[in-house]
Amino acid sequence: MSWQLALLLLAAIAAEMIGTTALRLSDGFSRLLPSVVVVIGYGASFYLLAMALKRGLEMGVAYAIWSGLGTVTIVLIGVLLFQEKLNLGAVAGIALVILGVVVINLSSSAH
Repeated sequence: MSWQLALLLLAAIAAEMIGTTALRLSDGFSRLLPSVVVVIGYGASFYLLAMALKRGLEMGVAYAIWSGLGTVTIVLIGVLLFQEKLNLGAVAGIALVILGVVVINLSSSAH
């Protein structure tokens, strides 16, 4: 994966994390500013993901990285910012997500 594609994908992940965090803060879309950030964050995320795909990133690899890293990061944000608790099952699930992303990445034809 080229550094340009990696940057697009990382930007897409960052925008999705911002949108998801704002979703929590929007209180069911009852607060205007966080609700606007949700729409902008998700819109930017999908646009950046689409640009990475258009420039040649494999769809399966892109989606695995985007959703996997996004999921793991959102869990960490939940723990650090919102004092959400993790149990052993959640930690095991996160480890499996990470393992799955690594396996998909290593087995893709991009390598």
